[in-house]
Amino acid sequence: MRVSQKVLGMVGTNCYLLIHEETKEAVLVDPADQAGRINDWIRSEGCLLRAIYLTHGHFDHILAAEELRRNHQVPVCALEAEAGLLNDPVKNLTYQTGDGFGLVPDRLLRDGEELHYAGLDCKVIATPGHTAGSCCYYFEKEQVLVSGDTLFAESVGRTDLPTGNTRQILASVRKLKDLPASVQVLPGHGESTTIGYEAQYNPYLQEGRFGW
Repeated sequence: MRVSQKVLGMVGTNCYLLIHEETKEAVLVDPADQAGRINDWIRSEGCLLRAIYLTHGHFDHILAAEELRRNHQVPVCALEAEAGLLNDPVKNLTYQTGDGFGLVPDRLLRDGEELHYAGLDCKVIATPGHTAGSCCYYFEKEQVLVSGDTLFAESVGRTDLPTGNTRQILASVRKLKDLPASVQVLPGHGESTTIGYEAQYNPYLQEGRFGW
């Protein structure tokens, strides 16, 4: 698997193309905005899009999803607990962009479910807290975790938006701490990191901190 990244949208969201190096098939994680730019990006990589994965339903992670779904005839996948937020323009915050909309996923996922789009095997890890239906995508063979807005370099996602919950996000990131230290973490914003680094330096993962 090869990872290609672009930072898109008004709040600098990391959008990832995960590309099978042999078949050139790909999945797209969190199509933040500017569907035209993402289409150009997919063409420049010479890959065939097979699915869109959402880590959660906030506007800055979904604005280009509908257009890309139509253009490429691929399914949009999200955790089942996120369906209500995704389809609510107030909760998903798209109303703040001036053109609120709801998004209905084609496939609703469950914690622990295995996905195999584009020949890339990954496990869905439910990580509620930033939103009730936030999730991460763990590519065990490649030792890559796409963490959305759950786990950041030396931080975690905010919990003051609709369906956010501080207690839940603390439990979620501590669950991620059990992954191998070598796992590369690809977050929704900011720089990439590793589980090992976060276990050592992220205050939210430290025993005795924040009620742990």
